[in-house]
Amino acid sequence: MSKVMLFRILALAALIAANAAAAQTSVPDLRGTWKGESETVVVGAGNTHHPATAAEEPELRSVAFTLTIDKQEGRRLSGIFSSPRGSYRVVAVVSRTGTIFLADVEGYSSATMLASDRMELCYLKHSWEARVASCTELIKQPYPIESSCPHAKGLR
Repeated sequence: MSKVMLFRILALAALIAANAAAAQTSVPDLRGTWKGESETVVVGAGNTHHPATAAEEPELRSVAFTLTIDKQEGRRLSGIFSSPRGSYRVVAVVSRTGTIFLADVEGYSSATMLASDRMELCYLKHSWEARVASCTELIKQPYPIESSCPHAKGLR
């Protein structure tokens, strides 16, 4: 093996290692308001956001959801998850691979970042009374200029 080839292999290995280390340590700032419309299948009793089905037949539903993340420290975060039927506090962590695991009063969800301002949040519930499978693409909402950004006061 030539010295040039060996140098290329070592450079590529160093680049891969640097990218892997960066992926494990970079956690996006998720604070803010995220909104989206769910694509859901419900059977049985439903949950806080989906009423019970009329029979044991699956029903396809869509519900508007808002996730407001008000606290974040590194990989740990919390906020409020809401729909027109209810809301509750959620807690979450971002794994070193980038998956977001979120727990609420009824179960858990996992999320994947699709872009810096888009995430897909998927929820599963399985019990004797209800089964719910749902995914929602949430889009980060821009901050209102006057109320949330102290540096933008007076700008128009």
